[in-house]
Amino acid sequence: MTDLSSPQPAADDAGRPRPTIELHDVHVVHRLRSGSLLRPDTIRAVDGVSVSVRRGEVLGVVGESGSGKTTLARVMTGLQPVTSGDVIFDGKPLGRGRAARRELGRKVSVVFQDPSTALNPRLAVRETLIDPLRVHDIGTEPQRLARVKDLLHLVGLPQSALDVLPRQLSGGQRQRVAIARALALEPQIIVADEPTSALDVSVRAQVLNLLTDLKRELGLGLVFISHDISTVRFISDSIAVMHHGKVIEHGTVSQIFSEAEDDYTRTLLAAAPSLL
Repeated sequence: MTDLSSPQPAADDAGRPRPTIELHDVHVVHRLRSGSLLRPDTIRAVDGVSVSVRRGEVLGVVGESGSGKTTLARVMTGLQPVTSGDVIFDGKPLGRGRAARRELGRKVSVVFQDPSTALNPRLAVRETLIDPLRVHDIGTEPQRLARVKDLLHLVGLPQSALDVLPRQLSGGQRQRVAIARALALEPQIIVADEPTSALDVSVRAQVLNLLTDLKRELGLGLVFISHDISTVRFISDSIAVMHHGKVIEHGTVSQIFSEAEDDYTRTLLAAAPSLL
């Protein structure tokens, strides 16, 4: 089958892989329908955010609803244009053309919150997983099917899942299919937007463990977005705390949990229940 793997990214001065995605002072401003033509009302969904994501590292993004987390995820996946600031992809400014969007789609994948709506209910698992390979014209049909079978094994699903519809699977199994689809093109980074919030607690732990294992085995980078700082702590190497569109605190997990400086971060920590 066509080799899907990406060349190893260049290293920085500290010997770490060069960031796959870098955001520098990114702003996303939405114009609201209220207000007047001369004085429109606006909302700053993302307000001056600078973060980076590398292969082999997990960046946790945490904040309450409306803090800008999902808009930030859309910027990282090329789904949301920025009002100002720079988005750097593989060391170069992210282009706006079809070729640039296609390259980004190969190297950055997304896992959405609710697999029930993220998966086409009319497509069997086989077709759901083969589709990205067809879109990018990778391999022959037998080679694509072999890749799909490998993906099912990778996410812990039986081969019998190939011919079932999403409604015939449990919530945890559907999310595993969504993760397998995100892995189909062997991306460098996966952006997971609240991927466990719609799952039961026991299933949530299984999916978190799966993502951790995939990060270690495949050298994936992961952006894990959640409103639950305890869940973010479980999986992340570093945490960015968002509030009103800004990253108000950014550091390693130990720094955030033992040396939090911002009152909002301390409020999140105080409100956190058990780890999961």
